[in-house]
Amino acid sequence: MSMFESLGRYGAAIKIAHDRRKSIRALNSLPAHVQKDIGWPASPPNDPQAALASLLLGTGR
Repeated sequence: MSMFESLGRYGAAIKIAHDRRKSIRALNSLPAHVQKDIGWPASPPNDPQAALASLLLGTGR
């Protein structure tokens, strides 16, 4: 395996992870009633991870 193949695979993995996080942020930004309608798990407001995401990203779950 060449160095360029390894870099290409690494770059593709980063893009997939970025796209996944972008989709999750979009779903988390929906109103709670829409999240419930589509079956997206809503976080309780006292979830420390949701509080951290809210602090870092500016949006809550």
